[in-house]
Amino acid sequence: MGALDGVLVVDLSRAVAGPHAAMMLGDLGARVIKVESPGGDDSRQWGPPFVDGESTYFLSVNRNKESVVLDLKTEEGRAVLDTLVARADVIIENFKVGTLARLGFSEDRIRELNPRAVLLSITGFGHDGPEAARAGYDQIAQGEAGLMSVTGSDVDDPQRVGVPISDVLAGLYGAFGIVAALYDREKSGVGTTVRTSLLAATVGAHVYQGTAQTVGHVTGQPRGNHHPSLAPYGLFHASDGPIQIAVGTETQWATLCAVLGIEQAEKFSTNSLRVTRHGELVEVLNAALASRTSADILAELETAGVPAGKIRSMDEVYAWDQTRSQGLVIDVEHDTLGTIEIPGPALRWFDGSGEITPTRHRAPPTLGQHTNDVLAWLADD
Repeated sequence: MGALDGVLVVDLSRAVAGPHAAMMLGDLGARVIKVESPGGDDSRQWGPPFVDGESTYFLSVNRNKESVVLDLKTEEGRAVLDTLVARADVIIENFKVGTLARLGFSEDRIRELNPRAVLLSITGFGHDGPEAARAGYDQIAQGEAGLMSVTGSDVDDPQRVGVPISDVLAGLYGAFGIVAALYDREKSGVGTTVRTSLLAATVGAHVYQGTAQTVGHVTGQPRGNHHPSLAPYGLFHASDGPIQIAVGTETQWATLCAVLGIEQAEKFSTNSLRVTRHGELVEVLNAALASRTSADILAELETAGVPAGKIRSMDEVYAWDQTRSQGLVIDVEHDTLGTIEIPGPALRWFDGSGEITPTRHRAPPTLGQHTNDVLAWLADD
């Protein structure tokens, strides 16, 4: 049982953005029916790695769902979708603009079938405007939306974020919009359409880089592993490898100097001065760290109250007892792979009696795993 128990979601999306939004709703207890073409979600073919033919990419954004195969180019497939849409609380799609309408499911048609349905539509660059027709791919969106221009070692080395962050952000914004629309429906009695895009979601995450541009008229540039507005705030080198230090206050700076035995020079006395003299500051800190092991210095900084941390590899993250204590690794029973561990939901729920976070989860489905069950349910209801 979860906060969205009783909510029926029809997930027509594929790849990452839409499936991620639908998965979040499934994590909260919604019933999510994933409608796939006979060839399946595109991401079922993305890899390696594959395990016994199953794409680990697909597994990452499709927990807590049922898979139904429908060919929407046939009258039979569209008839089944008619029935699903008529019963849905939420419909999610991330086709190119106009594709769903060409399949016979325009917004007007969806409203005819189900005036109470909440529709989430995710595109690459927006539903209108001069470039609405462009397809949406995360790599392209990261570049077009400015993210790569501020990521990397310098202006000649733009880098993508190591996960499909534009897709993930669009899914997060989309799920947030759906929950708000469901709440609004309780007051209005009718459903609404929620629209977002990879462009909108990425620009929405610009935070200080955005206002530096629009208010300060300063165009951000890559700073590698260091912050453009705080110092020291980034990656430094102990004798046996890199560590990260994040100083956000003058008290933390004074404490860091004491731990490292650095003189509190006037030229570094304010954050603004440290940012301005960033290259020199990094040299000073790396010199002070060169004779200290990462374990020793991290332990001292933890005791002193200076934010710091190591660089964990993915295997270290998933083996870390803190990760597991937060429910971020869950066991599920997959139809072909058996018991597997997958990343868990990022939210936990509590009431006056303690934690009420759902602890049972569906494994990501195999292609068409639930087609017969769902068709039987539609026929019997």
